[in-house]
Amino acid sequence: MTSWVEGAAGSGFDADHLPYGVFARPGEQPRVGVRIGAFVLDLSPIAVSQLPDVPAVFGEPTLNAFLAQGRAVWDSVRTRVVELLTDETGRDLVEAHLHPLADVELQMPFTVGDYVDFYASLHHATNVGRMFRPDQEPLLPNWRHLPVGYHGRGGTVVPSGTPIIRPMGQRKPPDADAPIFGPSTRLDIEAELGFVVGAGTTLGDPVTADAFADHVFGVVGLNDWSARDIQAWEYVPLGPFLGKSFATSISAWVTPLAALDDAWVDLPGQDPEPLPYLAPGDTEGLDIDVEVVLNGEVVSRPPYRTMYWSPAQMLAHLTVNGASIRPGDLFASGTISGPKPEQRGSFLELSWGGTEPLPDGHTFLDDGDEVVLRYTAPGTGGGRIALGEVVGRVEPAR
Repeated sequence: MTSWVEGAAGSGFDADHLPYGVFARPGEQPRVGVRIGAFVLDLSPIAVSQLPDVPAVFGEPTLNAFLAQGRAVWDSVRTRVVELLTDETGRDLVEAHLHPLADVELQMPFTVGDYVDFYASLHHATNVGRMFRPDQEPLLPNWRHLPVGYHGRGGTVVPSGTPIIRPMGQRKPPDADAPIFGPSTRLDIEAELGFVVGAGTTLGDPVTADAFADHVFGVVGLNDWSARDIQAWEYVPLGPFLGKSFATSISAWVTPLAALDDAWVDLPGQDPEPLPYLAPGDTEGLDIDVEVVLNGEVVSRPPYRTMYWSPAQMLAHLTVNGASIRPGDLFASGTISGPKPEQRGSFLELSWGGTEPLPDGHTFLDDGDEVVLRYTAPGTGGGRIALGEVVGRVEPAR
């Protein structure tokens, strides 16, 4: 599927991708668009004549109203937008509503409701266990039986490009008798993949693993910023809190699941076999390659296809107790790390707890550092699509 839009072919944002976002032109209100090449297509004026089922949702300042429509509407809208952008007969209608990305300001794409972060990489969990429990088994007894996760803070999920202010908090130096208060000295990233909920559920009704695609609209790149020293002092016995809640960055573009139809792959395998509600047969992951870029240099290439728990299993576990989900809820994979040292998705692992500096001398992040996460996946057109980047620059503590 090649678009007639100039420059779209080979860009990673051709008609086989079409991620959704929210944009604003100078002096105008934010509204919904789709990216094609280096342009954004304003869906609001197009919808009046071409998308009659949902004409109002694209004039909204978030994607939430569109997310709530459900899979049938998502698919019909995508089909029509693909037709308009690939058939020359739609050019006269569409061309006037294409705006160069350089002329618009991208916004937070959706309002986040609940945010849950998982811990789904065997390699990441094993690395962390070896660092912090060197005399014990690296994985805790429950890890291979359920997707471990925690509830995060939806209000501090921010769009790509938002500056990241170094957090303040309590930390206890190894040689100190008591904690001290001050800026984190072990600021880190976690390269993750986020899943955006569309159709919601009623309290008490779990989502089975085979219903994943009925409830998840698409994916975003995600950076779960982490203050490792604050986290290490606070996490026992209830888990992450202030060491995580200060900021989580996501891409400004949401890639619909339909664009990833050719990216699904079998995960490496699970032993022991999970309990029936986790549907051992639904253990498909995504063949998404990630790059971690620090100040312009690639320092890691984590592969999502090596994850242990599948996206469908994460959603099934999140809701098995009857917890409901709503349009705009977000859940994330946890750090993506592969089996090789150069595939680790955090500086905690890349520097092995700060004991093995990177070639440029980094262990954790300094003020002024910029981290960019890049993602690519097989597209349905035979090439690769480029998911939205996640960019964040560290600013000094306040």
